[in-house]
Amino acid sequence: MGVILVLCFFCSCSSPPEQQLLNRYFSALSLNDNTTLSTIALEPSDMPAEKWEILNVSEESVEPFRLPEMNKEELDLKKKLEDHVGATIDARDAWDNAVYEEERARTTAAKRAAKAKADELKVKYDEVYEEHKELQRQYNEAKAAAAKEEDIATFSLGTGELPTIRDFTGEVHSKEVEVKTEGEGSVKNYKIYMRRYILQDEATGMHNRGRWIITKFEGLN
Repeated sequence: MGVILVLCFFCSCSSPPEQQLLNRYFSALSLNDNTTLSTIALEPSDMPAEKWEILNVSEESVEPFRLPEMNKEELDLKKKLEDHVGATIDARDAWDNAVYEEERARTTAAKRAAKAKADELKVKYDEVYEEHKELQRQYNEAKAAAAKEEDIATFSLGTGELPTIRDFTGEVHSKEVEVKTEGEGSVKNYKIYMRRYILQDEATGMHNRGRWIITKFEGLN
């Protein structure tokens, strides 16, 4: 009996991570256990799944943890944006002053010259303002991307907020799993994206081994 229990234990431990994770997910889904679902997937899907099976599993990919790099890009863009504020304000002030001078001009020649100057400065301001909007767009995107990566990493680590996580180093493991589900009289296929973070706090030397989580569900039909 003891041998059988040991064999069962090792069989369970040797199950692929996607099988273990999806067993838990679909079991919780069948019980409407939203609490458990929220600990497995960032955004749980309420797909009908009376039956399900794995159709295909991608190779596991391993990539460097990019949050420190993403954080640097966010901070660099923030500085560029802040530095560009002065140039944008100066360009607007120059245009406003030229418009004011045009309004005060008395002779036709003076008005013509003032208008030409105001038009030229308006073009320059529009160019500078477009540059500023583009910097703002790039900064917003970089900030959102870094925040999303931080949320996913902390979700995998299961430790809650980590103030210094943007200085961590490590690896991100990823898999994609294609699943067929049957429920409510329909058959649907989904691609499920999984990640696991294995990180190290360089300041303390502490290792943080995250768990496999589901980051996204993608309907295929």
